[in-house]
Amino acid sequence: MYAAKSALAQYKKINTESALEGASPHQLIQMLINGALDRLSQARGAIQRGETAQKGLLIGKAVSILGGLQDSLDKSADEQITDNLDNLYDYMQRRLLEANLKNDVAMLDEVSGLLLTIKEGWDGIAPVPAPIIEQEQAQID
Repeated sequence: MYAAKSALAQYKKINTESALEGASPHQLIQMLINGALDRLSQARGAIQRGETAQKGLLIGKAVSILGGLQDSLDKSADEQITDNLDNLYDYMQRRLLEANLKNDVAMLDEVSGLLLTIKEGWDGIAPVPAPIIEQEQAQID
């Protein structure tokens, strides 16, 4: 049984590393958001099952991912948007720490809802594929 779990973990690691290697910056942000949402869903289940240690670990991972998203904000872009996102990521991290202390599923759901809203916006601004940009540039030249 242990060997099967180890093999599955290794497969997941290789699969994740492969996805990261070929990902654009836009896709990396999408992966981070999805990762945070996954951890929050898993933490919700851990709270419901009374698995305190697992809950803390998962919420900690979600907080770390939010910190990574916060650190990746492009401060040279629209200042109002980046400031709002910076404040929102900070708020979500504080709510998760509070949710961890209180075993509060509603707080996890609140943060998940906020992340889903960000995800929808991020998914809506998918970058234009490189061949299309090159084709448009060729038409201009």
